Amino acid sequence: MTETSESSTAAHYWEEFYRDRDQIWTGNPNPLLVREVAGLTPGSALDLGCGEGGDAVWLARQGWQVTAVDVSATALHRAAKHAREAGVGDRITWAEHDLAHSFPSGSFDLVSAQFFHSPVERKDERITALRRAAAAVGPGGVLVIGSHAGWPKFAEHVEHPPTDVHFPTIPEVIDGLELAPEAWQVETADEVEREMTGPEGQIGSRSDTVLRIRRVR
Repeated sequence: MTETSESSTAAHYWEEFYRDRDQIWTGNPNPLLVREVAGLTPGSALDLGCGEGGDAVWLARQGWQVTAVDVSATALHRAAKHAREAGVGDRITWAEHDLAHSFPSGSFDLVSAQFFHSPVERKDERITALRRAAAAVGPGGVLVIGSHAGWPKFAEHVEHPPTDVHFPTIPEVIDGLELAPEAWQVETADEVEREMTGPEGQIGSRSDTVLRIRRVR
């Protein structure tokens, strides 16, 4: 498979994903991102895999100047509309990238990579993108990574989740980033369980992990 066709596969999948419904996400920011960023001084931010723009709009409302990236043109179009309606369209730059093959240029005070999980992900793509995310953090800036730690748990399972999917642990993510220990400081490394509602209204829970890592020099 050529690089072009591989990239097209990811773009096609996520375009179909977003075109399937008029709105996929709630429009609210990820709670763990809010928890980790709310106390930071606003500066420049890079939001990777921004989807329909919930995180990017929230960041812009807090005073950040945001570059928001996604592989889906449909998602970016919706996100830009959301930002205009929220009155922060001038604080966000939207960019279409397949992060396996291209990455936005520049250095940022905050780089956010939330829930980089994809059914069309190929070996090592996720950690390669996260290493690029770390490289985009400027001195004194932070990298915030949110990940799922496992499948949702419900009292009654309609079907069994796949067993061949691996959810990286916090140590695996830190090790995979290959950060120079003298240049980085891990400020948050938490696993958090939250309640969630399934597609049929069933109540359950899911565990997520969050990392906040600061470039100290």
